[in-house]
Amino acid sequence: MVYLVPLIIFMDNVSGNISKQWNKHHAVYMLNVNLPREMLEKEKAAESGVFTWDCKHKEEVMLELYGLFLSGDNPMQAEECSHAGLHCNYFCRTCEVGRTKEYKESDEGYKSIFVPGKLRTPAGMAEEIRAQFSSVLASGATEKIKKSVASSGMKDTITGYILETVVELGKKFCKQGTGIQAKPEAEVKAILEKQLEGLLRGSALDDAINLLLGVEGFNVHQDTPTEILHMVLLGVVKYFWGQSVYLLEKAKLLDIFQMRLDSIEKAGLNAPCLNTEYICHYKGGLIGKHFKSLAQVMPFLIQDLLPRTVLDGWMCIGELIIDDIEIYLV
Repeated sequence: MVYLVPLIIFMDNVSGNISKQWNKHHAVYMLNVNLPREMLEKEKAAESGVFTWDCKHKEEVMLELYGLFLSGDNPMQAEECSHAGLHCNYFCRTCEVGRTKEYKESDEGYKSIFVPGKLRTPAGMAEEIRAQFSSVLASGATEKIKKSVASSGMKDTITGYILETVVELGKKFCKQGTGIQAKPEAEVKAILEKQLEGLLRGSALDDAINLLLGVEGFNVHQDTPTEILHMVLLGVVKYFWGQSVYLLEKAKLLDIFQMRLDSIEKAGLNAPCLNTEYICHYKGGLIGKHFKSLAQVMPFLIQDLLPRTVLDGWMCIGELIIDDIEIYLV
């Protein structure tokens, strides 16, 4: 028996960035048209289960669904955690490591970056969001929210536009212009509460904030695993490569480096992508596959060209690439 299974195929690009070797990234989703819409959009499958037929064991079975983890790059995963991202004082979406810029630049502060901080919890982040909504109804809301983000790293993009709207309305009502008297604080608070209620469209605040903070059995801070490409290859390796190239050019040794790179044996590399002419010409525009290959050979190329400290750095990076990310990128 042959069955035809029609599919609804959805495709869209998720980035408009265009570089020398990278165009728009397209995501493709497919839906089985044979399934009714109420099954495709069933919200409580995790509670009541989905009954189906096991063709191998020839018996009816029930499927229970659960979220294992959420994949993505660092900015998206930070957004999923209601976190402000890597540029804030408390830059980690998983724990509360960090403090002010001045502290992190001190000897003690720099060391503290490499020690895990107190783990974040979904309940704690949700409570911080509620606190921001409480402060938005009082005077000085702008500074209070900025202080909250700076001291916690918490920023909920889902309800962020609501906060911004209420803050701007508060400024408008409290401002005293020519011939216009500012409204009393109690009256402003009542107006803002009414506006907030309208923006929430009758929903409770807990129903409007990031729903991932309330998924049973799922910790969004723990279950957003580090994305290797941008964190390691396009992070540590990319910037260490940039500094190494700067030193080579400053010492007028880039030609010697290029000659060695062109002559090195590539058979044993895990990802033999060493187009020497391209790498040296577009040294500032390389992508992940280039850095994966370079990390494996750099110690052999620069051992007598750059300081020992730089060589030691590349040795550590090489061990990191081979031991920790090989299984993800092969």
